[in-house]
Amino acid sequence: MLTLVWTIQVISALLLIVLILMHSPKGDGIAGIGNAAQMFSSQKSAEKGLNKLTGIIAAVFVLCIFLLGFGIIK
Repeated sequence: MLTLVWTIQVISALLLIVLILMHSPKGDGIAGIGNAAQMFSSQKSAEKGLNKLTGIIAAVFVLCIFLLGFGIIK
């Protein structure tokens, strides 16, 4: 079981690297603080899907960290 969780963690880490690099750069500057840069732009559906997938993979990664870090899986 421990090997399975380690494998999932490594795969999710590699996927996170790839997914984060796939995001489009947003040069909001200081307007990003108050969310003013989002006022006149809309997200495309592909970017929304990429954001959701990145969030899911990040949650899996964090879950594996907690399972391994607190010694729940032995």
